[in-house]
Amino acid sequence: MIKTGTMLAAALAAATALASPAFAQTVLRLDEVAVGELDPAKASDYADSILMFNVYDTLVLPNQGAPGHQPHLATGWEIDGATYTFTLRDDVSFQSGNPLRAADVVYSLERMQALGQGLSYLFGGVGAEAVDDHTVRFTLEQPYAPFVASLVRLPIVDQVLVEANATADDPWGETFLSANGAGTGAYRVTSHNPQDVTVMAKNAEYFLPIAEAAPDEVRLRYGLEAATVRTLISQGEHDIASQWLPPEVIRSLAENGAQLFTESGTGAFYIKMNTTRAPLDDVNCRLALAHAFDYGTAMQMIAIDDAISQGSPSTGAIPVGMFGSNPPEEALQRDMDAAREYMASCPYAPADWNLEISWIAEVPIEERFALLMQANFAELGISSSIETLPWALFTERVASAENTPHISQIFVNAVTGDPDTLLYGMYHSSTPGTWQSPEYLSDPEVDAALEAGRTGETDAAREAAYSALNDRLMAIAPTIYGYDRQSVFAASNRVRAPALTDPEMAFGLDGMGFSFRLMEMVE
Repeated sequence: MIKTGTMLAAALAAATALASPAFAQTVLRLDEVAVGELDPAKASDYADSILMFNVYDTLVLPNQGAPGHQPHLATGWEIDGATYTFTLRDDVSFQSGNPLRAADVVYSLERMQALGQGLSYLFGGVGAEAVDDHTVRFTLEQPYAPFVASLVRLPIVDQVLVEANATADDPWGETFLSANGAGTGAYRVTSHNPQDVTVMAKNAEYFLPIAEAAPDEVRLRYGLEAATVRTLISQGEHDIASQWLPPEVIRSLAENGAQLFTESGTGAFYIKMNTTRAPLDDVNCRLALAHAFDYGTAMQMIAIDDAISQGSPSTGAIPVGMFGSNPPEEALQRDMDAAREYMASCPYAPADWNLEISWIAEVPIEERFALLMQANFAELGISSSIETLPWALFTERVASAENTPHISQIFVNAVTGDPDTLLYGMYHSSTPGTWQSPEYLSDPEVDAALEAGRTGETDAAREAAYSALNDRLMAIAPTIYGYDRQSVFAASNRVRAPALTDPEMAFGLDGMGFSFRLMEMVE
């Protein structure tokens, strides 16, 4: 028998449920250039980083607002020469429900090394063993000063889940991980199309607190046109634009109420010259172009307003503030007299040149730099043509020296915050044929300086190594150093992102400011 009071309460509850809408989920909408690589062993660029920092976790994280690193999946570590021993947290589970084990860390490293893609070069000569379920020991074949920093690029994958989805023809589960997440991260992948959109949902079982107002769902879209993004933000249908919008579009959005987020990493805009193709196989020809480039106009082209810019003047091969960099007052300047002197020593007649200047289709500002270079080089009597390359085609072209354009434009950052991960992959002779290294440089002095930089036992030793590297790169000019980069993002007022607005909350690592668990949606 049901009491009258109970029946009345039930009726009121039912009426309330019908009259009140369900609590609306918050959705964060943002975009990046294609393609979003979801496999941790293959991820390397900015869009990939956003995915990695949210779907997966690493043993350590950069300190916010300060140098150095702190434990994350680990509780701490000990260093004994070339041996690094990490103790793991005992309260972490993968999104599958499987517990985190030291064996997963070993598997993640070995999988990355076996596939040999993405950022695997960071872990050459590194071995790992599971001492017990919560202790993992890394042994390095030779000293590597930034090893702890490199671990921010070793996402830990769920070995049990991946092996359950592997096959004889696909032993490392590449097909599975190209479309699914297998991490411990604060966000789960609910759908993934690397050419269109990745949809992620908050992981309620995450081992750390997630901001109460953090987005319930995130929709990361790829390859949107600047005009489309501008319209979507203006109509309140988009929240954070990629860093690749032209400066005047960002300026217009800000003037119409958008807020601006910034991320100052450790990278730069590089104009890379294919040192294997005539006439750029000659150092004097390259130096002529480097001195003819109009650095001042380049800085004007990336200014958002009087206070915010997409970069700061370059002083050399290494961004200001890193080991080996030159001081800000030594900003590079155009010098046409020097350019003509180098042209006089170049064995190729200017009239015989026909440079192929490429730009990435998804990065419209690069078309303007291509036109700037074309005009600058024409003052030396040099002819050139401009070619638009979608990112996927560009990465395919640069896989061989003969297909790599004379000139490529690339934004590169130190993927761990350390100069080794900015410079080694670009310039060491063992790493040609990637999107970072279309110069195809092979120089023993450069190799020696890079190796000294990664093995130096003190900051002073590393400073000396990178200073020598800077001098050598400026002397042989494989690259024109356009400017030191700062990412600027136009955003709606629906989102708060402390790591992109407060220097004391910034990670100092490109892409990590987009840790969605730290963001808040304001409806």
